[in-house]
Amino acid sequence: MRAAIESDLKQALKAGEKRRVATLRLLLSAFQNERIHAGRELTDAEAEAVIRRAVRERREAIEQYTRGNREDLARAESEELEILEAYLPASLSEEEVEAAIREIIREKGYSSERQAGLVMKDLMALHRGRVDGKRAQEITRRLLA
Repeated sequence: MRAAIESDLKQALKAGEKRRVATLRLLLSAFQNERIHAGRELTDAEAEAVIRRAVRERREAIEQYTRGNREDLARAESEELEILEAYLPASLSEEEVEAAIREIIREKGYSSERQAGLVMKDLMALHRGRVDGKRAQEITRRLLA
């Protein structure tokens, strides 16, 4: 994964894509920090976790900038978000998430909102990294209500 990002960085440098260059450099820096912290090379799963963390940070920043009426900064974060998401496996659509949650509820016989945590645990075990946890939690609570 790191090699692909480094290759994309070189292409972005040649093409003069400043936003892409900056985003990929930050990502490679985050990889380096994690590698130093771990004391070894990162596995693809660990690299993916670093990217997911960066994506989550961008989403939170977009939300805050939008609330603060800073559309220019929100737009910049959105561009970075698109760049980062290209390196992650495709996420499940909202309909697919809801179908997966309904299936878990049906299979395990969950019926109470108190069991939302159990549903989320099962969902994340099946679809880790492909589901937005916050959105899945909202759907789970709605279905168990």
